[in-house]
Order: sequence, then C-alpha cells, then structure tokens
Amino acid sequence: MNIIFMGTPDFAKESLEAIYNSGHHIIGVVTNPDRPQGRGMKLLPSEVKKFALEKELKIYQPLKIKKNREFIEEIEELNPDIICVVAYGKLLPKEILDIPKYGCINVHASLLPKYRGAAPIQWAVLNGDKITGVTTMYMDTGMDTGDIILKEEVKIGEDETTGELWDRLAKIGGELLVKTLQQIEKGTAPREKQGENFTIAPMLSKEMAKIDWDTKTAQDIKNLVRGLNPIMGAYTYLNGKKIKFWKVEIAKSTEIMVGGPMDFMKNGTVIVSDPRDGLFIKTKEGILKILEIQAENARKMSMQDFLRGNSIQEFEVFES
Repeated sequence: MNIIFMGTPDFAKESLEAIYNSGHHIIGVVTNPDRPQGRGMKLLPSEVKKFALEKELKIYQPLKIKKNREFIEEIEELNPDIICVVAYGKLLPKEILDIPKYGCINVHASLLPKYRGAAPIQWAVLNGDKITGVTTMYMDTGMDTGDIILKEEVKIGEDETTGELWDRLAKIGGELLVKTLQQIEKGTAPREKQGENFTIAPMLSKEMAKIDWDTKTAQDIKNLVRGLNPIMGAYTYLNGKKIKFWKVEIAKSTEIMVGGPMDFMKNGTVIVSDPRDGLFIKTKEGILKILEIQAENARKMSMQDFLRGNSIQEFEVFES
C-alpha cells in the first residue's frame, strides 16, 4: 500500500522501520519540526526524521496541521491508501482523516479504552498495573476514541521502569502495525467499538515527581520511581538539598535489623545508612531500600558508591 507515516519519537521510529522493512511504499513521512536540545540548544531532528533521512524518504514538518490548507492539499495530492500515526503528538482534523481510501490508523501503547491520552505507558507503571499492551485502531476526531482493530497484551515486570517498558512496547507496536496493515489490505481486519469504561492518561507534571513520605507506602513510592524513570526522576529533600531516586525496592524483613520500635519515627526517617548495607527509609507502610541515587548537580550512582563519599545519618528525615 501507499502509506503516509506520521510520528515523532523513538517509539514511532520502531513502527516506521517495521512497515518500511515489510515492503510497503512509504510516500511521505510527517514529523514534528526540529527542536532545540541539550546545553547548546542545538536544533536536532526527531528519531523518525533521522530514519526517514537515512532511507531517503520524503519528509514533511508542518508546525501546525489544523487549518493548514497548504499541507492538507499536499496530502491530498499524495493520495495515500492509508495514513499510519504513531506518537505524532497532534490530533488530525477531519479533512485529513477523510483523505485515505482505508482511513487513518493509530498505534497506541495501552489496551484501549484504558489510558487514552498522552502518557499511557507512564501511567500504567505509576499505577502499579500488572498488565498493559498495544492497540491499533481506526482514527476519528476524538483523542484515542476510534474503533479498535487489534490488541496485544503484555505483562509488566515487577521492577520494570517506564523506559524499559517503552522500548518493549515500541517493538511490539511495530509488529502489530504490520499485522494490522496486512489484514486491512486483505479486507479481514476486525472493527470493534470502544466501550465507555475508559480512563485518561494525561501528560505528567513536575509537581507529581516529589515523594510524599507522609501518605505513600513503600510500594507507592517504588511505582513513582519506576514510572518516572528515565523521564524526570522522583525527588525528595534532605537538609534542604534535592535528591533524586532512580531505582528502589521494598526491603525484605531479613535485610534489616532495627534496634527498636519504629512507630514513633516519622515517615521518611533513615533507618539504616551504611556503605555496605545501603540506605533504608521508613514509609507509611513498609521500608524502602534505595539502589540508585542522584544528588543535586551530580551524576547518578549506586547507593553504595554514594555513601562512600557522602554522609546520610541514621534518623535523619527526608522532607515531604
């Protein structure tokens, strides 16, 4: 089929590569404009654009697409059989949705109708879900509201981070897109209306990254750390200094010996701090063991390496 592909990050690049390798004719690649990144704020292309350049595919980078008559006319002239959209970041207007013979289809990283929206992978980890997946669907003017074509279910590992799950689902998404295109071409693709029991996965905010020692359990905090790795990291304060946690686990009862009852201690209290044994912190329910840490204006490091050069005292309290 003649395909226009729309997408931006590495997640989308996996789908573009999959349909390219499957032999479809990609007549155009639409991606977001180059963005300033890094300390030098140098304009850098998206991962999708990098792949398109490598394969010498025609690239379009409109700043806006809604009411962009010139861009819409270009798409009409290309006359695609189908448009594939993966993590493009913009809703398509009806004028574009109506152009392709087979419509526009989308790869979404959740089991719809659960987690419609911008951050489905992150919220699945943040909420401690055991299962997620990938859905392909026909697009309409709503946000992830179109008819479902195919789904693939995936188990989430107990310690899996957003970054790790992102990479796995990106590969699965590409494979599912190829399978979806095959079925559409053969006329065998299913079409299922979404139910009304949907949930939303909104963009993440910096405010949510701060650890709430007062009300959150060790499991809650572990899910926060996993869910924000590698995006921004969960953070807390000790003696007025910001500290990020990148990897934690719930301490086993055999790992730690406490000299007395902990009921009197505030949540966030350091129970053990030792370069050999590590850092253990009391929570509302359970004890958190810190595995990877990052001090203010410093690099990430293992907890043991950090404690060899930095002092965290037992009975100090992390701020909520």
